[in-house]
Amino acid sequence: MRWFIRDYHDDDLESLVRLLDATSAHQGSIFGLAEVIAALRVDQPAVVAQRDDEVVGAVVSTVSGDRAWVVRLAIAEEWRGQGMASALLLGLERALDDQRVRVLSYVLPEEEQLADGLANAGFTRRPAVAYFDKVVSVESAQADVLADLGGHVLPARLWDDLAGMHRVKDLIERRVVAPLDRPEIAARHGVEPPRAIVLFGPPGTGKTSFARAMASRLGWPFVEILPSALLADPAGPAQALRTAFEQVRRLERVLVFIDEVEEIASVRGDAPTGPMHGLTNELLKVVPAFRQHDQRLLVCATNDLRSLDPAFTRPGRFDYVIPIGTPDDAARSAIWTRYVDASRVDVETLVRRSASFTPAEIAHVARVASQASFERAVYAGSDGDGPTTEDHLAALAVARPSVTDEVQALFDADVADLARL
Repeated sequence: MRWFIRDYHDDDLESLVRLLDATSAHQGSIFGLAEVIAALRVDQPAVVAQRDDEVVGAVVSTVSGDRAWVVRLAIAEEWRGQGMASALLLGLERALDDQRVRVLSYVLPEEEQLADGLANAGFTRRPAVAYFDKVVSVESAQADVLADLGGHVLPARLWDDLAGMHRVKDLIERRVVAPLDRPEIAARHGVEPPRAIVLFGPPGTGKTSFARAMASRLGWPFVEILPSALLADPAGPAQALRTAFEQVRRLERVLVFIDEVEEIASVRGDAPTGPMHGLTNELLKVVPAFRQHDQRLLVCATNDLRSLDPAFTRPGRFDYVIPIGTPDDAARSAIWTRYVDASRVDVETLVRRSASFTPAEIAHVARVASQASFERAVYAGSDGDGPTTEDHLAALAVARPSVTDEVQALFDADVADLARL
């Protein structure tokens, strides 16, 4: 085990003070130890990195209005340069979620290695001094609208966290993200940034992850509209959809995501009546209005592209219809490397044995293997340091990939007939 990030507890104080004493000579701060302890005593947000029973890293903050200041970031010397700084800062962001903090700031005396960790966590260095800040939410009025919609600003790392899938990432970066991120350059070349796209593919292939990662990459708030919530709304699904998009219009920039959109945009029958027919009609109305704003993107995802009403996916409403299939060998290798210790586990064998597995299924297999290793350590007294190749192969042997040959053939036909890139 490397380490894991968790919230600070009062009984961590003694070990945290030892860590601060041991690191103060090389990891300075404009705040003193007394100010760190004062912040902890009034329950200001803080998280720690723990290995076994030892605190090996910590970040402590103090909140003032809509800004949080990092009071101290300390990492045990043996763990420096291994990604702990950015992991602690991202953990702190999660701890700040309910505090309506818009900007997270850190004034760094002189600490270039720590500056790399801040940059990796999405912070921006301001000129003249080593002052870093990061927008982690939206201004107060926008935050209220976002909260009503159940939306939030996502961590900046999500785009980089999409292991493998380089071909699809590159396509989405070039077609979708870059024109939205660089609108001035796009305009000079006559490129109209996209306003709405459809992602399609078998379940578990990462459509939701791609939608979240696009919002993360752009730095836009992420709002998910759930078809199930629309269908259950007492006001009726069409009215619920209309209300949701009216609220969205109050946001300056936003990525709106609708998963399993076939539930609310399926092929309409001949009889122009019924709640589903009305909901599809309403969706067809709101998309053109949504497209009138420059800093908005609607991302719809479906497992069944052919079930969507043809009027819904036509050009003019949706700019691209992008396939998200199962990962290839290179992508599976990158995904496996996220979950296993490559120095102890034969990644190449796992890649060969997991052909046609989705990213979600690979994650599940890794979880099953880790659970087996954990139970062996707890109940059989094993001294092992983690799951082995054999643990993963045993989990793969009982797994059943959802993308069968038949499913793959249907997906390939959809790519050939309906994809629009």
